[in-house]
Amino acid sequence: MQRDLEARVSSKLMWRIIPFVMLLYFVSFLDRVNVGFAAMSMNKAIGLSSAAFGLGGGLFFIGYFLFEVPSNLILHRVGARIWIARVMVTWGIVSAASAFVSGPASFYTLRFLLGVAEAGFFPGIILYLSQWFPTRQRAVAAAWFMAAAPISTAIGSPLSGAIMQLKPMFGLADWQMLYVLEALPAVVLGFAVLRFLTDAPAKAAWLDADEKAWLIRKLDDEASARHAQHGHTGALAALANPRVLALALIYFGTSAGLYTLGIWAPLIVRQFGYSPLETGLLTGIPSVAAVVAMVWWARHSDRKQERTWHVVLPCLLACVGFVLAAGANGTVAIVAALVLANVGISASKAPLWAMPSAFLSGAGAAAGIAMINSLGNLGGFVGPSVIGWLKQSTGSYGAGLYVVAGTLAVSAAVTLLLGRKARAESLRHSVQSPN
Repeated sequence: MQRDLEARVSSKLMWRIIPFVMLLYFVSFLDRVNVGFAAMSMNKAIGLSSAAFGLGGGLFFIGYFLFEVPSNLILHRVGARIWIARVMVTWGIVSAASAFVSGPASFYTLRFLLGVAEAGFFPGIILYLSQWFPTRQRAVAAAWFMAAAPISTAIGSPLSGAIMQLKPMFGLADWQMLYVLEALPAVVLGFAVLRFLTDAPAKAAWLDADEKAWLIRKLDDEASARHAQHGHTGALAALANPRVLALALIYFGTSAGLYTLGIWAPLIVRQFGYSPLETGLLTGIPSVAAVVAMVWWARHSDRKQERTWHVVLPCLLACVGFVLAAGANGTVAIVAALVLANVGISASKAPLWAMPSAFLSGAGAAAGIAMINSLGNLGGFVGPSVIGWLKQSTGSYGAGLYVVAGTLAVSAAVTLLLGRKARAESLRHSVQSPN
C-alpha cells in the first residue's frame, strides 16, 4: 500500500512539474546561447572582433553572478510562482532588446542586463525541485529538468539556423529577427507560470489528501535527518560553507564547458564551410546523445545512491572531448569530439545538483544553491572569453579548448576530494550515533 502511494505521488510530480519546468529552461537556454548563431552576421554588422564577441558572450554571467543570491533569497521568501514569472518576463524583454545593439558597448550592456534579468531562474528551479521531490527521485528530476539544455540545442540550433536564412522583414536583419522571435516565448510563459506553478505541496490541489500528507511527511522526515547530521544552516553560514565553495568550483568547470559549446560550437562547426541551417543540424547531433546519457546516468546515480563518481567520470569524459576537439581537422572528428564533450558535461549535472540538498535546507539551501550556481557560472564567463581571446591571438580555437579541458580536469579532482571528505564525515557520524 505504501509503495503504491509513493509510486502514485512520484508519477504525479513527474508529469505535473517536470514537463513545464523543462519548457521554461528550454526557452531560457535558447535565449542565452542564440548569440552564437546571431554572431554569424551580427559580428560584422556591428563591428565585433572575436575577442569582443567572447567577452560580450561571457558578460551575461557577471550580471548573473552579482544578482543570483539575492534573487534566490527573494524567491524563498515570496514563492517560486511570482518570482519565476517576474524573471521570465524581464529576460524576454531584455533578450528582444538585444536585436537593437549597434556596437560593442551596447552588446556588452545588453548581455550583462540579460544576466541580471535571468539571475535566480536556474537555482530557483533547483531549489523548487528539492521542495517537492524526495531524495531518491531528486537526481532524476533534476536530470529531466536540465535535459532541456541539450534539447534546446538539439532543436534550437536547426531552428536558429533556419531563422538566420530568412530574408529581412519589417526592416530587421536575420540576426535581429532571431533575437525577437526567440524572446517572445519567454514573455508568454512568464504569464503562464502565474497560473500553472504551485508554490508548495501543501497548496497542491492536484494531489489527493493522502498523497499530500505522505509527501509532506516524507520531506519533513528527510529535513529532520539532515538537521540531525549537519545541523541547521542559515543563509550566511551556507555562503561560507566549504562544501558550497567546493561545489561551486566543480560547477565552474562544467559551466565553462557548457557555455563554450553553447556560444562557440556554431562558429567552430561553420569554419568547415557549412550554411547556417547545416551548422544548426550538425551542432544539434551531440545534444541528442547528451539528453539520453543525462537521464540514464541520473537514474543510475539515484539507483546506486552514489554521487561522487557519477560526477567525476563525466567530467573526465568531457575533458577528453575538448582535447580531441582542439586537434580535430574535419567534420566527423569535430562532431565526434563534441559528442563526448556534450555527453560528459550533461551527465555530470544531475548528480552534482543532488549534492547540495543532502546537507542544506530552508534559507540555507536557497543561499547555498544560488552561491554554487552564481560562482560556478563564472565559468560561463571565463570559457567563452578565453576562447575568443586566444582565437584572436593564435588564429585557432585549439588553445582555448585546451584551457576549458583543464577546468574540467580540476572539477573531477575536486569532486574526488569532496567525496572522500563526505565519506569520512558520514563514517564518523555513524560511529557516534550507532542507533
